[in-house]
Amino acid sequence: MDTLTDLVDPAMFREAMSRLVAPVHVVTTTGAGGSCGLTASAVTSVSDRPPIVLVCVNRKSLTNAAFKQNGIFCINTLEGSQQGLAEAFAGRTGLSMPERFALGSWVTLATGAPVLESARASFDCRLSEVVEQGSHSVLFGVVEAVRVGPHDSALVYLDRTYHRV
Repeated sequence: MDTLTDLVDPAMFREAMSRLVAPVHVVTTTGAGGSCGLTASAVTSVSDRPPIVLVCVNRKSLTNAAFKQNGIFCINTLEGSQQGLAEAFAGRTGLSMPERFALGSWVTLATGAPVLESARASFDCRLSEVVEQGSHSVLFGVVEAVRVGPHDSALVYLDRTYHRV
């Protein structure tokens, strides 16, 4: 093994990662770089003082540049019945970005990023740092506002499919 990329077989790594349960989020942005969003499970808190979260975005994603240019984003944690929204923002339905946003009701908080009214929780963030790591951009955001929605079931991703818990 000559490089770090030779350490673990990529297919085996993806299979092992598919066995981790993860909440499903729609991450959105708007601004000079355009209004767009994507479905993500690679989201976590970093700190509560100050409140910082991170989201990982594939560098090949068409939305990656918009998140960086706009400098704001909102992480919207999906409710259990919102699989259709997750599929749309994952790009699996063929809908254009405006059509995807038409699937939900959206408001704004502090930054102006789109906030899904029916989300279990929304974290409205200002981009503070980007770290390019492997195939992804890791976006760190300082949370400027939080919105807590209904305490209904959650949508999670496990074994390459959605589940309601």
